[in-house]
Amino acid sequence: MRILFITSNRIGDAVLSTGLLHHLVGAQPQARFTVVCGPVAAPLFRAVPRLERLIPLAKRRFAAHWLALWAQCVGVRWDLVVDLRNSAVSRLLPSGAVRIHARTRGLVHKVTENAAVLGLDPPPAPHLWLDADATALADRLLPADGPILAVGPTANWTGKEWPAERFARLAERLLAPGGALAGGRVAVFAAASEVPRARPVLEALGTAAIDLTGRTDPLGAAACLRRAALYVGNDSGLMHIAAAVGTPTIGLFGPGFPDVYGPWGEHARAVTGTVPREALLARARTAGPAPTGLMDGISVEAVERAAVDLLRTARRRGTSCDEDEANAFYPAGSGPLR
Repeated sequence: MRILFITSNRIGDAVLSTGLLHHLVGAQPQARFTVVCGPVAAPLFRAVPRLERLIPLAKRRFAAHWLALWAQCVGVRWDLVVDLRNSAVSRLLPSGAVRIHARTRGLVHKVTENAAVLGLDPPPAPHLWLDADATALADRLLPADGPILAVGPTANWTGKEWPAERFARLAERLLAPGGALAGGRVAVFAAASEVPRARPVLEALGTAAIDLTGRTDPLGAAACLRRAALYVGNDSGLMHIAAAVGTPTIGLFGPGFPDVYGPWGEHARAVTGTVPREALLARARTAGPAPTGLMDGISVEAVERAAVDLLRTARRRGTSCDEDEANAFYPAGSGPLR
């Protein structure tokens, strides 16, 4: 059985589609998979079980990338095509069944919207598969002892970035004696192109910082985030990666839409500010390409309260006895990858 899975060009949307793929992997144990996604998101899928082919689909002028994809796939008789891009390609390939994404009206979370493609309820949670290379990278980059607070201070738009000094103040509170992550370190993540925007956070943290900016691909970041006790970051693909590997995750939302793109999972929370979203969106429309101040309504105190509550909830739920040995490697509250 061969399944073609066409997913997003962007990291965040690609992660949110992995629950659907995880369901198919379990439901079709004899199937071989071909995954199509954007080049930046491609590393997330390299360890998918029974992966026959991974096709990074770079956009071309005049939608020529879809013609190229059709040429690569038309020679196969697909048993199932799942197309989350609603492309013409899925309609033009020889296949037994085709399931195509349709946008839902209203503010519906992307995980729920994706699950509707296969009629799944409840929707399957995002899931990432790690490989030996990603795990070895985490071994090299992170200390083996002490809790790790992971932070993602960047986003694909500066208007969604919480001020650097607030990340630093939050870390100081959580890592201080008596804090929720007392004695820990702070792992700072950012893509290579975002390193300059993450530098103020690194400088403010000083020796408490572990600089991972520009040092991981998305799957390597997933392996590192798996070992964190807590992740706090802006609305970004990294936030979804953290939630997908089971790390307690707090996503910070100013002008964004947490009801559609909030971190998914029982150990995930979205924190919004005191300024109504409509007011922030109106301000953003007149602020130019690099607006500032749209995240100022989110206080350090509000995020700290959410973090403490999330960690307390995760620890209270606990784990089964046969997981004790695995959990000994991770700080309390993070738990193993499931």
